[in-house]
Amino acid sequence: MARIHVGVLGPATFHRDDREIRLTPLTVKLLLRLVAAQGERVSARQLYHDLWGAPVGRFGRLHRTEVQKRVLELRRAIEPGQQAGPSAVLRTEQLLNGREPESAYRLVLDGDQLDCREFEDLVNRAAHAAPATAVVLLSRALALWRGAPLPELSEAGFAAPLVHRLTVTHRAARQALVRAYIELSHPDLALPLAERLAAEDLDDAGAAETLRGLRETLRARHGDEVFRREFPRLRVTVVVKHGDLFAQDDANLVAGFGDTFDTTTDHDFVISKDSVQGQLLERLFRGDRELLDKELRRGLRQVTPVGRETVHDKPRGKRTRYPIGTVVPIPLPGRRVFAVAYCRQGNDYVTRSTADDLRLGLERLWASVMVHGLLKPVAIPLVGSKLARITELDWEQLMIMIIDTFVASCRDRTVTPELRIVIRPCDLARIRLSDVADHLNSLDEDGRPAHA
Repeated sequence: MARIHVGVLGPATFHRDDREIRLTPLTVKLLLRLVAAQGERVSARQLYHDLWGAPVGRFGRLHRTEVQKRVLELRRAIEPGQQAGPSAVLRTEQLLNGREPESAYRLVLDGDQLDCREFEDLVNRAAHAAPATAVVLLSRALALWRGAPLPELSEAGFAAPLVHRLTVTHRAARQALVRAYIELSHPDLALPLAERLAAEDLDDAGAAETLRGLRETLRARHGDEVFRREFPRLRVTVVVKHGDLFAQDDANLVAGFGDTFDTTTDHDFVISKDSVQGQLLERLFRGDRELLDKELRRGLRQVTPVGRETVHDKPRGKRTRYPIGTVVPIPLPGRRVFAVAYCRQGNDYVTRSTADDLRLGLERLWASVMVHGLLKPVAIPLVGSKLARITELDWEQLMIMIIDTFVASCRDRTVTPELRIVIRPCDLARIRLSDVADHLNSLDEDGRPAHA
């Protein structure tokens, strides 16, 4: 016997041996009418009334023939090789109705042959399962839902009981999935479902309360986070948070440098003490400039310089220049600081950079993180926003460039599971994070524009 599957959770589908079979519109309605009967028999007279819209009392030989034609088409679709004899799926029975028996039809489908039965079975099993198992069962059930059930019979009263029951069960299944996610401490997965449930029924006080609780939980969990975007296919997360870059103890850090890798902060003449380089020296190397320079020299041994200034031209600081995009991974216990040169320090000690320089520096940075980053999160400041003087880009564009170059680098290789952009609280008000969020939300799970 052929394998058949009927789908009614959305526009009707009929598959035989995994191949979709097209039925005429009236035969589709016959199929759905028998599904709506939920295993009960339906007389030929009732079928004619329901499908052709004729009065119940009006039913003669020609009408019976019309019904039989549709039944025959459906039976051939179900069991195309059967020449004669009764059907195990679409059964013909005799109904005593008045003086003469009348033909009636019953559709007998197993749970794996009808999506709405499979849906209800999964939901019922989930009701008695542990949370983790319930998530699996409910997710499978909800994946079967393609839209409103039996939409072709939306005006038919005979379909209303089944449609109502399935619709109620669908909402209950989503509510149960929200509860299961909460029990498993996954409020982030529960939130989108809770938002849709609350929006669908504004009078549901329970749904509104659940949504408020989830949002409070996530705000408390995320702490200083102001934005988060997951890229499931790349298995990476982009987080924007306000706070202190050097307090990200669980992450590798990124520090921007000039092409001379200067570290002198005396009197703020060469490098500002307030810059990331200045804070790196004071907070992670305790002001030991000799130690920091030693690590930088070690990392630069394999890099060919592009020039050297004279003492006359550059009396203070370092004079050897390295290519833009040079990255030095500085080892710290259990993590790294990635020193990346994306700007040029002039002999007037003013640093200057361009959007192209920054992009090159970021691309080289992610390549180095892939090799030396120990698969730890990477925390990066908003490079290029201040002393680097990249005036051609606003801060939102700088952040988007950081994110876009990172996401692009993750498509072919594992770079890091998390990019964390850390903004100083005093700078947060200067950035239109809604613009950045709009850009990120426009990307698909591979980090590409969704419309591309």
